[in-house]
Amino acid sequence: MCKHLRGLDKPRSRPVTPSALGCEDCLALGQPWVHLRLCLECGHVGCCDSSPNRHATSHFQDTKHPIVKSFEPGEDWAWCYVHEDMVETIRAFPIESPSEHHAPPQAAP
Repeated sequence: MCKHLRGLDKPRSRPVTPSALGCEDCLALGQPWVHLRLCLECGHVGCCDSSPNRHATSHFQDTKHPIVKSFEPGEDWAWCYVHEDMVETIRAFPIESPSEHHAPPQAAP
């Protein structure tokens, strides 16, 4: 396990507040996403690499914030972009783990 993920072994004193209930950048563009990722440094919510725009990875490339966790119901895994390493379970606060999948808004007909 890399040094960034090892730091998640210790309980954190406060949660990271998500920036949105969907991909922040896709919402601004009116674009769809597949799954969501939460930056554990600043709370940016971005879309996964299976999504057309890959905003979570773009956020890492722009900020160098190394760790994201899944922002999907029932998933508490984390990924380190720097070391391309993963941990299957981290201690997460309820605000960091939504109870339902946040789907993109439907396009108007």
